[in-house]
Amino acid sequence: MIKISNRIQLQDNELEWQFIRSSGAGGQHLNKVSTAAQLIFDINASSLPDLYKERLINKADHRITKSGKIIIKCQASRSQDANRQTALEQFILLVASVGHTAKKRVATKPTKGSQRRRIDAKKQRGATKALRQDKSSY
Repeated sequence: MIKISNRIQLQDNELEWQFIRSSGAGGQHLNKVSTAAQLIFDINASSLPDLYKERLINKADHRITKSGKIIIKCQASRSQDANRQTALEQFILLVASVGHTAKKRVATKPTKGSQRRRIDAKKQRGATKALRQDKSSY
């Protein structure tokens, strides 16, 4: 079981793992061992609640394809197990991020005192600039 939140849990068989060779520099070890982990998760075929599915599909994230799959590739470590753990953590954070809704912002008005202080500061700056001007030409 993969725990996303207190209420949401996924079965291990809903995730598909592929282990591929890492790209980039690394020498002979890199050419022989498949250490990069690629996690594939089908949003539409999952047991996630409909709200999570809808938000994930509408989320602007490069790891979510148009066909509704999450693909996370991790090749940061030379260890396959460490890459698998990192990819799983990224997946849990991605799915959990759509679970909470942001609080609605309530617009507030500035207080009378803050308005007065702002106007006083503007007048002070204006008076300072007025002293800098050469008024002998008038």
